[in-house]
Amino acid sequence: MGEFLHFSISPYEVIVRGTAMYWLLLLIFRFVLRRDFGTAGVPGLLFVVLLGDAAQNGMIGEGHTLADSALLVGVLAGWNYLLDFLAYHVPFVSRLTDPPATLIAKDGRLLQRNLRREHITREEIDSALRSEGLDDLTRVRRMYVEPDGKITVLKKR
Repeated sequence: MGEFLHFSISPYEVIVRGTAMYWLLLLIFRFVLRRDFGTAGVPGLLFVVLLGDAAQNGMIGEGHTLADSALLVGVLAGWNYLLDFLAYHVPFVSRLTDPPATLIAKDGRLLQRNLRREHITREEIDSALRSEGLDDLTRVRRMYVEPDGKITVLKKR
C-alpha cells in the first residue's frame, strides 16, 4: 500500500509536464477551438474525450502512483485557479483567456465575414431569431456570438 504514496517519477517532472500540457491545451481551446464547447455536439464531446486521453501520457509520463496523480491534479488546479484569479484582476490576462463577443448582424444585415469566421450557419441564426420571437432580421439591431457560443439578439426599439 505504501508504494502508492511515493513518487514513481520526479515531482519536478510531474510539475513541468503538467504545466506544459496545461498551457498547450489552453492555447488549443482558446485559439483553435474557441467557442466549440459552449455548443458542443457529439463531435466536440468526442474530441474532448480523445484529447484528454492523448494528453494523459504527456502529463504523467511513466508515473503511476497516487502521489504522481495527486500532484498532477494539484498542478492543473493551481494553474486554473491562478489564471481565473489573474483574469479577474488583470484585464490583459482576461483578454487572452476569454474570447470577446463577435458581432454577426447589425441593423438587420448579417456580417458574412464574421459568420464564416465563427462557422455560424443560417439555421443557427434562424433558431436564435425564433427563440427571441422574431421571424426575420428586420427587427434586429445587433446579434452577437458570445464567448460561450450562444447567440444573443438585441432587438430594435
